[in-house]
Amino acid sequence: MRLVVATCSVTYTGRLSATLPEADRLLVVKADGTILIHADSGSKALNWMSPPCRLVEGPSGWTATGAKGERLDIAITAVHSDVTTALGGEPGLVKTHSEAEIQGLLAGACDCIEEGLRLVRREHVTPIGPVDLLCLDGRGRAVAVEVKRVGDIDGVEQLTRYLRYLEQDTTLRDVRGIYVAGTVKPQARTLARDRGIAWVEVDFDVLAQRRTPELTLFEG
Repeated sequence: MRLVVATCSVTYTGRLSATLPEADRLLVVKADGTILIHADSGSKALNWMSPPCRLVEGPSGWTATGAKGERLDIAITAVHSDVTTALGGEPGLVKTHSEAEIQGLLAGACDCIEEGLRLVRREHVTPIGPVDLLCLDGRGRAVAVEVKRVGDIDGVEQLTRYLRYLEQDTTLRDVRGIYVAGTVKPQARTLARDRGIAWVEVDFDVLAQRRTPELTLFEG
């Protein structure tokens, strides 16, 4: 990646035309050919050119030409810094607290939902979608677990629909539901109680061993 701090003006010519008057800016040239122009404020680029494009550097500035003929002309008055660094391969963004991660954590630690609970399968198929976790409790009864990062009433409604289908499955015994989230909103708690569904709040950072346990688990 090349980072250039320069006094420059910019003209873009394509389906639309745009100009940036002369000012100090950061010019970014990535290894894949992406060119970005940033100011010292704001998170978005002021202008850019996506690859594939051809960059030509001349004595008075740069010209980038895109695959469809669009042009980015950068007139450079002064260069204040020009640094190139090889960043290497990018492993990609790892999201925490995604529903997939939470489901996986809970699948390996069903006891944190309810003592004696054990996993039968993840993504148990129903005609209207998969139940996140199908479990058995300590008495051998089926338990459908719906997992959310933040538990609102939509999740309770979703679990209610799953339970209606699961109750028709003669291979399951006295199926019931548990709604699990990092935070269960008050309206969802009320609706869950009305539907005969238990709710549990679990500290997912503790479960993932990203933070020291503080016993912040509650059940309704």
